[in-house]
Amino acid sequence: MPLHTLMFAGMLVMSNLFMTFAWYGHLRYAHTSPWYVAVLASWGLAFFEYAIQVPANRFGFGFLNVMQMKVLQEVVTLSVFVPFAILFMDEKLRLNHLWAAVCLVGAVYFAFAD
Repeated sequence: MPLHTLMFAGMLVMSNLFMTFAWYGHLRYAHTSPWYVAVLASWGLAFFEYAIQVPANRFGFGFLNVMQMKVLQEVVTLSVFVPFAILFMDEKLRLNHLWAAVCLVGAVYFAFAD
């Protein structure tokens, strides 16, 4: 994978770290804080997600098409989400999750194939 594509993916990883915590991190404390606290905290995190994601997409659009960017973004999202779910949310990894990952690898292949 070319360096500029790796740089784009790295920016997406940073963006997705913020996004994952904004969307799902508050669920760990769902029973101890009111929903409006979660909304405010999520909005605060989403600012940083967008502050990285928008420049990443503008950068990536210089050498990738929109379909390639979206497929890569989905793979990055799940690559960030799975460790988050296991380590932060105490979810269990199952065999069907592995098969879903295999399908994503296929999606990347087809999105980037000539």
